Amino acid sequence: QGQLVESGGGLVQAGGSLRLSCAASGSIRMFDPMGWFRQAPEKERELVADISSGGSANYANSVKGRFTISRDNAKNMVYLQMNSLKPEDTAVYYCAAQLRWRAEYDFWGQGTQVTVSS
Repeated sequence: QGQLVESGGGLVQAGGSLRLSCAASGSIRMFDPMGWFRQAPEKERELVADISSGGSANYANSVKGRFTISRDNAKNMVYLQMNSLKPEDTAVYYCAAQLRWRAEYDFWGQGTQVTVSS
């Protein structure tokens, strides 16, 4: 329970798009919220976007209007659609899940590399 596996990262040119997927080993209905984080070299990990069990989403200012987070509770999947990618979006992206009765993220994926070339 709580294993998260990301996929969909890769190399893309600036202005391009990628869709990250996060597959959970069990039901994600107990997770509220689920989120995508990223960490660039020599930088701290930052929250990119999160989404509640009901579908309410929040975004970092740096990705608003370009990224969209979504979740499919029936398929136990969370997605991050990334459009208009910029070189500064280059990072390892992590999927994370927080049990709804907890105050911090409990489960993390192994990460997927996103590299945006200029």
